[in-house]
Amino acid sequence: MVRRAMLVWLLLAFCNQTTSVQGAEALNARASQPNFVWLISEDNSKHWLNLYDKGGAATPRIAELAAQGLVFDHAFSNAPVCSVARTTLMTSCYAPRIGTQYHRRSVEVPMPEGLQMFPAYLRQAGYYTANNQKKDYNASEGEGVWDESSRKATWKNRGDQQPFFYMQSFSATHESSLHFPAADLETKPADHDPAAVQLAPYHPDTPLFRYTYARYLDRIQQVDSQIGQVVDQLAADGLLEDTFIFYFGDHGGVLPRGKGYTFESGLHIPLVVRVPGNWKHLVTQPVPSRVQGFVKFVDFGPTLLNLAGISMPRKIDGRPFLGPNIDARLMDLRDQAFGYADRFDEKYDLVRTFRKGQYKYVRSYQPLNIDGLQNNYRYQMAAYSEWRYLFHAGKLNAIQSQFFKARSAEALYDLQSDPHETRNLASSDEYRSILLDLRTRLSRQVCQIADLSFYPESVLVQEAFSDPTAFGKARSGDITNLVVVADAVLAFGDELRIAKIRGNLDASQFAAIKSLERFIQAEDPWQRYWCLIALSSIGTEYGWQYVEAFYPRARQLAADDSELLVRVRATEFLGLSGSIDPRDLLVSIINQSDNAIQTGLALNTVALFADTKPDWQFDVTDLQIPAQHKTFDVVKRRLEYLAER
Repeated sequence: MVRRAMLVWLLLAFCNQTTSVQGAEALNARASQPNFVWLISEDNSKHWLNLYDKGGAATPRIAELAAQGLVFDHAFSNAPVCSVARTTLMTSCYAPRIGTQYHRRSVEVPMPEGLQMFPAYLRQAGYYTANNQKKDYNASEGEGVWDESSRKATWKNRGDQQPFFYMQSFSATHESSLHFPAADLETKPADHDPAAVQLAPYHPDTPLFRYTYARYLDRIQQVDSQIGQVVDQLAADGLLEDTFIFYFGDHGGVLPRGKGYTFESGLHIPLVVRVPGNWKHLVTQPVPSRVQGFVKFVDFGPTLLNLAGISMPRKIDGRPFLGPNIDARLMDLRDQAFGYADRFDEKYDLVRTFRKGQYKYVRSYQPLNIDGLQNNYRYQMAAYSEWRYLFHAGKLNAIQSQFFKARSAEALYDLQSDPHETRNLASSDEYRSILLDLRTRLSRQVCQIADLSFYPESVLVQEAFSDPTAFGKARSGDITNLVVVADAVLAFGDELRIAKIRGNLDASQFAAIKSLERFIQAEDPWQRYWCLIALSSIGTEYGWQYVEAFYPRARQLAADDSELLVRVRATEFLGLSGSIDPRDLLVSIINQSDNAIQTGLALNTVALFADTKPDWQFDVTDLQIPAQHKTFDVVKRRLEYLAER
């Protein structure tokens, strides 16, 4: 009996040991790679959370994540609008380099050759990838990105012991949440007290603006609660300590001058990363802590690949900011961010930003396009309409009025002393060296990536968007030349500054003016195009007397240039200068367009005159636009607006 008992004991011990080994192996298999969850609030910058800014909403569930992880004080979406920002996020590439810079896309462009959206690399490494549910890409997704993408997508459908990446977007904070009638001010009280909100200095202090702020703060708290529910489910499933949870906004917004604009209110997002207990060894930063190093959307995909131990794909622009090979001390030295804004629905623009540390440089390549230029969707917000009404009624101060006036070609802001970007330091002698340094850095950036936006969108659709990166590579030299033409306004400003000091204001002696004489005669139509924009910018910012010698040549170009958009820019220049009434000529030019996107670009100029000269009327019945062009969203929206004026 004793011998039999001993044998039974030995057998049980062996089985228990085997079971323990198998259990350990199972644990190791489960824990070989961490899980990732992205929880994304739509349309809100970091300014709306009291985790970042005084006056923001209390977000206790997000604060819980922060208490067990990292708060990034300098996280940026690269672009201030949904489709462009989200495409940047998923491709890890700068949008103007790969042709995904327009919101919304006129055509869907392919991914760069040999490159996939980053979840595909996770999936190839064994991850289950699920998206609930928003995509909004400007690039073709391609094969193998998601195992599941739907309103019902969840991590629960993964295989046994399979690591997962799960992404969920929360729309309660979306811009549309503030498309309420002004009557709500009286009938639907907000939870936050409108009297207690802290208004930005560029917004008028009115009951409607205060109420709109309060309603949005309510929405932030609603998202906070929804995020908490997902975290609770992870905990209930026993996954919390094996899962990195990223909370962030998909770009800034959404009060006026946020979404769609490259101010900090459009680009600077909240980012909190909860670090799971079982994977703290992958993070070199102390937990909890606040990280000062700059991170951008192009960096997010590479960061997940790095944490998962997956090799970085070539041809991306981002760099990881978390993982075992990321030195926390070096991470805090990262202090640069590149931003971009192009077309937002029917409103065209071309703005690039370069931030380094506390200073931010903003280059408006088409500064005559006022920020407040009509955008039909945007002006559904009652606060937007009130702001414009108060401007035309003369009831705004200088800071509040700037949104509706032509911008400077360049701006420099000290965000430490001026976080709302209301004081342009570009003309200050004290900040001259900083201005020139950041100007050079941004110019180098746009040339280095072969920024495609220096060609009009209609040209890119016809010639570039079948393979945008190949087009950019082939035309990089030409793009650099176009940047030089566009920057003639900056060269002129520098010369004018020196001339004023010396007391010699003879414009004919300025090298920048002489260069424009050459460019306006150039064989390349896009040099003529950018020359005319530079002339309009000089005249608007510094005075039309400096460019009046170009009127005769501009009249020739407006009448018969071989490129229709050059004719539009020439007419725009002459109209802004006051040397002609451009309305009939613009109608004639538009009626000759055989391209819907080209027509949309021309109508942007019509809208500019309509908004800046309220007494001018454009009779849309004079426009003979083909029916198929009227269905193009940009054209449709512009015609609707002009018909209603």
